[in-house]
Amino acid sequence: MSPRSRRSSSGDPARDGPPAPPGEVSEIFDGMLRHARELLAVRSPLDAELIVSEILGSWWGHRVSGGDVEVVIGEALVDHAARAATPAALALLTGMAYLGTPRQAAKAERAALELMDRGVARPGWADRVGMVAPDECFVSRDVYGDQDSIVCTYTYGGADRHALVILVDRNKAGAIQYADAPFPSAAPPTPRAARPPACGMVRDAWVSSQVDKLLDHCRREGRDNALMRFEQLDPRDTKALLQSALALTNDTAEPPVNDNFGSYHAFVRARIGILPPGGRLPQPPVYGRDRRATIAARFLASDEAEGLSDLSAASRCVDRIIAYGCAHDFGRPLRVSPIKCEMFLLDWLPRKVLLSPAEQEAVPHVLAAWVRWAGKRTGLPEEGVRATLDAVWDATAKFAEAYRDPSAFGLDRDLVARLLPDGELEALPRRAFALPFLSGTHRRSGRHGSVDLSTLDPSDPDDRRVILEFEHPGADEEHLDAHERLTDRLWRGDPPQLWDTAQALLDIGYERHEILHKLIGVLDRCGGDADALREALRVLRHEPPPE
Repeated sequence: MSPRSRRSSSGDPARDGPPAPPGEVSEIFDGMLRHARELLAVRSPLDAELIVSEILGSWWGHRVSGGDVEVVIGEALVDHAARAATPAALALLTGMAYLGTPRQAAKAERAALELMDRGVARPGWADRVGMVAPDECFVSRDVYGDQDSIVCTYTYGGADRHALVILVDRNKAGAIQYADAPFPSAAPPTPRAARPPACGMVRDAWVSSQVDKLLDHCRREGRDNALMRFEQLDPRDTKALLQSALALTNDTAEPPVNDNFGSYHAFVRARIGILPPGGRLPQPPVYGRDRRATIAARFLASDEAEGLSDLSAASRCVDRIIAYGCAHDFGRPLRVSPIKCEMFLLDWLPRKVLLSPAEQEAVPHVLAAWVRWAGKRTGLPEEGVRATLDAVWDATAKFAEAYRDPSAFGLDRDLVARLLPDGELEALPRRAFALPFLSGTHRRSGRHGSVDLSTLDPSDPDDRRVILEFEHPGADEEHLDAHERLTDRLWRGDPPQLWDTAQALLDIGYERHEILHKLIGVLDRCGGDADALREALRVLRHEPPPE
């Protein structure tokens, strides 16, 4: 008879604990417990922690209806292991008491103590799991500032020395951290969701027990490769950097991490947690309008910019280069690298910025001149400047294909300019969806004369009201107010999930007018509760298609 069948119910939920999960979920948890049997065969606490981390990583990054996945699955697994009451279950609970979230750890510790009191056998490594101390921290980084490989070493009381290597990426992190920032802006944008300033995001991690060999390789690379640097870090500052980078990864939906990163996530979280506190992150510098203008003027007056033929287009292009570095690269407009230049030319400009034909022609040449000028001022080695220029010229041919001027699709450029006074190309489809009637004549009720819609500015609230009156003839003021609130949000992209939801409903067959009223209903119900709004939009996106 299994321990589960021997344990009869008392009928008291306070004594029996949470009910068993449904059969399908129970089978998944049973599979995790079978995986946990590996814990009974290992001797090293490090091996045990990595196995437990792999089990906990099986749901990391997933989204579930009804709450936090760490509660819905993680804490439910603790309850399931407690009911199983096997040595493998106790081993898993022992590991979760160290590697789980604070709530999981507290529940797992209580359950483990109960199983031990009932005589369930403990694994041999149980006394040493979590008894680990940090040793030293290092960083292997490229001279561009694209990525850091943070190396943290640890020991169990001076034995079993091992290194945790964490890859921190700054290019992807900058694009994600400020993904919703408008363009252009004279001041740094406010990061999404008021989080502490990040200096990158964690994208990968792995563990090595060959610490000396790893450090020797990093030192040799830093010495022999002109594009690499290797140096020691203060563990306190390392903790601040890694906590911020991991928080950005955790907060990002579908983060661009390595396929195996989930298996290390709990281990990484725990190892970062035991680094000493007290460190500080470097604060990004502030680049206001005057400071940006000064940088642009110095560049345009430099020898590197002397060969640029269209100085008017070059001036507008360099403004965009500086804006990109300030808003999407943690306040580092002068930093240049092959990856950053490729992202600017092939990803950000085609998605975000409306360029004139002259700017489309000029921007690769301006960027190349900027690489030479900025590289000299930041001390980038000549090898790095050459590699970055090669990347710019390789991307130039692709830029012509990647950048799709709206006029190429038959859209009137004057109409596009009215919808994009800020040049934010990415906003074009959602603004056209919100305000499709921008031409024609509107005879306003109760007023003399008529209005030519083509003369109105859709970014102006008063003109926008006239456009909405044209689309909704005879509507009362309350109805128009509701449409105006929705239109303003769609215009600003606030929140981004609003347009995502509209597109999802279009894809499954809803008409535009139906979608507008569904979105208005969600806005009215949620009021100013941003979290409730995002959740309501998520539910609406999965609404079944119309019959």
